[in-house]
Amino acid sequence: MKSIGMFVALAIFLSVNFAAAADNERTVKFEVQKMTCATCPLTVRKAMQRVTGVKSVSVDFESKTAIVTFDRNSTTATEIADASTDVGFPANAIDGDGV
Repeated sequence: MKSIGMFVALAIFLSVNFAAAADNERTVKFEVQKMTCATCPLTVRKAMQRVTGVKSVSVDFESKTAIVTFDRNSTTATEIADASTDVGFPANAIDGDGV
C-alpha cells in the first residue's frame, strides 16, 4: 500500500508541475528584417535559441518571420527580439501570447 501512495503522490506532483510549465509557455511571432539569403534564418534561429528559456524557434525566410515558444518566467519577447537584432537582423514581436 505504501508504494501505491508514493506512486499517486508522484503522479500528482508531475501533473501539477507540467500544468505550471504549460501555463508559463508562450508562443510569439516576430517580424525579422534584413534577411537576404538562405543562411540568414540559421543565424537568427541560433541567436534566438541562445536566449535562456527559449524552447523552440522556427524561422521562415520567405515571410521574414520567426515563431518562438519560450518560458515567460525566464525571458521576454523583447529579449528574444534583441538577440536577433544583436546579430544584425532587427526583430519585432508582431503576434502571439502576451504581445
